[in-house]
Amino acid sequence: MRILIVEDNPRIAGFLQKGLREEGYVAEVAGDGDTAFEKATTQGFDAAVVDVMIPGRTGVELVRDLREREVRIPVLLLTARDRTEDKVAGLDAGADDYLTKPFEFSELSARLRALLRRAGSPGASATLRAGDVEMDPATREVRRGGKPVDLTPREYATLEYLLRNSGRPLSRAAMMEHVWGIRFDPGTNIVDVCINSLRTKLDDRERGLIQTVRGVGYAIKAPAEESEG
Repeated sequence: MRILIVEDNPRIAGFLQKGLREEGYVAEVAGDGDTAFEKATTQGFDAAVVDVMIPGRTGVELVRDLREREVRIPVLLLTARDRTEDKVAGLDAGADDYLTKPFEFSELSARLRALLRRAGSPGASATLRAGDVEMDPATREVRRGGKPVDLTPREYATLEYLLRNSGRPLSRAAMMEHVWGIRFDPGTNIVDVCINSLRTKLDDRERGLIQTVRGVGYAIKAPAEESEG
């Protein structure tokens, strides 16, 4: 999953980027509101963590402008201000959650998971599922048929992206951007190599949960989704 960090303090930005990368996210930093607006409106992000007091557009102005541009990515605002009216202003501008500094990274991470969950499927369980494959983003445990599956960070991120978009064909370009954080390079086959490894570890070669979509990329489809389609 690709997260945009909007923070002008290099120490805090570095702390957030390191922590999110260790949890398997692709995390990019914008140091001001105007750069963040350009990135959020032209590149595909799954969520944004936005400091309120930043150069250029403030965090609140950034969220308001993104919503006016119909950019609907979940936004978690960060601020040292803890007055109720400040929180109301941020949420009214279109932010999805609000976290006051100082904060524990574990709380930020949990709030981010909740935002991503609600964005994917409002009211959905915290556990991601497709067929008999289960993923718990809080513990990073993956199981198939109740048996644990050991994945590398990149395999985990790829499977998470597929599960959060269950039933939808995902292009190789989108997967490279959201999982590897790089623009599509037709000369590389890293997506195919990773999918091949996932199919082996999930024992999926015969069962076909992860499907190749000809001319597009891949999709994860549970049996029920296939029959509905």
